[in-house]
Amino acid sequence: MKIIGGDARGRPIRLPGKCRIRPTADRVKKSLFDILHPVTEKSFLDLFAGSGNVGLEALSRGARFSIFVEKDLHLVKAIGVCLSQLGFSERAEVIALDARRGLEYLVQRGILFDIIFADPPYDQDSVRQTLQWLGKGNLLTENGIVVIQHSVREKLEGSRVQRLVIADHRRYGDTMLSFLHKKDQGKAS
Repeated sequence: MKIIGGDARGRPIRLPGKCRIRPTADRVKKSLFDILHPVTEKSFLDLFAGSGNVGLEALSRGARFSIFVEKDLHLVKAIGVCLSQLGFSERAEVIALDARRGLEYLVQRGILFDIIFADPPYDQDSVRQTLQWLGKGNLLTENGIVVIQHSVREKLEGSRVQRLVIADHRRYGDTMLSFLHKKDQGKAS
């Protein structure tokens, strides 16, 4: 796994041994950043960060800062090492909490994000829960966007989220990227 664009293009992202995660595939990551372009000077949240693959990519492409929320302490440490090796430590923070508590903590701190990327575990009803957690607090800037990576078997339609509406879906094999924005924003991604 490596950074595919920006200042750190081609640099590796190292994971601890015996790691059981499903990193975002390069093809999906490339498409995501083509859609989000540009991310320069944007604030970025990588929720369910895992390897930190997507948040690191955002930093490489010029994000102002990126916050990573990950509960696995081995992965938290690995993200910290990658941030240091890539020279991104001063523009990043790693929060060692589960997604729900991490979001609550960020709401308390009053941090707003231009882009929230969430990659919850597939096929565990985590997408619905994640959308509910995101709907409980204000974490998006006025024109902010939420991107949920999920299995095509998990449908967002019918998920009850008071503050967010689905603007777009993109499918990549078994993976779906769903783009949401604030209800009153009134524009698609």
